[in-house]
Amino acid sequence: MTASLEQLRRCHFAVDLGAARTRVYVKGAGLVVDQPSVAAINTRTGALIAVGEFAEKMTGRTPDYIRVVRPVSGGTVVDIEMAQRMLRQLLGDKVRRTLRRKPRLRAAACTPHDADPLAQRATVETLVGLGSRRVELVDTLIAAAVGCGLPVEQPEATMVMVCGAAATQLAVLSLGSIVTAERVPVGGEAVDHAIVQHLRHQHELMLPSQAVRPLQLALSGNGLTAQGPTSTEIHGRDVATGLARSVRVDTAAVRNAIQTPLTAVLDGIGKVLRVCPPDLVADLADRGIMMVGGSALLPGLDQMLRQATGMPVHIAERPDICAVQGLGYMLEGMIQPMVLDPLAG
Repeated sequence: MTASLEQLRRCHFAVDLGAARTRVYVKGAGLVVDQPSVAAINTRTGALIAVGEFAEKMTGRTPDYIRVVRPVSGGTVVDIEMAQRMLRQLLGDKVRRTLRRKPRLRAAACTPHDADPLAQRATVETLVGLGSRRVELVDTLIAAAVGCGLPVEQPEATMVMVCGAAATQLAVLSLGSIVTAERVPVGGEAVDHAIVQHLRHQHELMLPSQAVRPLQLALSGNGLTAQGPTSTEIHGRDVATGLARSVRVDTAAVRNAIQTPLTAVLDGIGKVLRVCPPDLVADLADRGIMMVGGSALLPGLDQMLRQATGMPVHIAERPDICAVQGLGYMLEGMIQPMVLDPLAG
């Protein structure tokens, strides 16, 4: 399925269904939804209790009959019905009424670069269930590159790295198309898991899921490879006794624990560059890598990549919304026709 710019200009809204957050852009109104891709349901009645941020706060804190679910995993819709219910609730009555007035409602959506036909079909069916008569699919790498302002239509190389919750996607683009790309199954969730496992094995402490992000912030210091703060206090549950306990965690040891998943990202960059034409690699030596996606904000990640590759590494101004912003630019007709193929690869 390939969407042309002319087809995208006819779309009325765009959706970026991510494993961590769901974002919706409505033509003429801008970004109207930016919420976690989480829903809470009552298993006794099947009723939808909450979605978005409120549902995310319920994680690990609900009675047995309330289940917190994530209908999107790795950029792929794994529960179509729940994804539709979540989107309806997130959009709200006012936005849904506005969209229903369109005579032939059209939607655009991001899909991962290597999404198989079944994953693409799940995304299409999710939006068709919301009333869309037609759904255009756009490669996330192209959308993110457009959204962060990279000159993808020029005959020179630009490299974009989409740091998602479940995976990291890398691509070199030129003349509006993907020259070479790689998907690494390591994202922000893998880093969180590495931190949790380190605390469990080294300190016999089980960490609440909401406590991982504050620990990541404590790592910032001068970057992942620098000394930074010596330790930080973390609260959790003792593995043996089940009682609440606090420990002082050596941030340098935590940095070492998360190097393993981040090394896979470096390997992915190496694979992309090895198969890229030499002329384009020469361009990248000057232009470097543009990081987008929510996990691009992981403290010190850009500095680690800069030291490992010797290339300039930049973080987009709003890395978390670049993909949906790129879709919005295409919907609003703000992109020149030189962008050849939004689903190329």
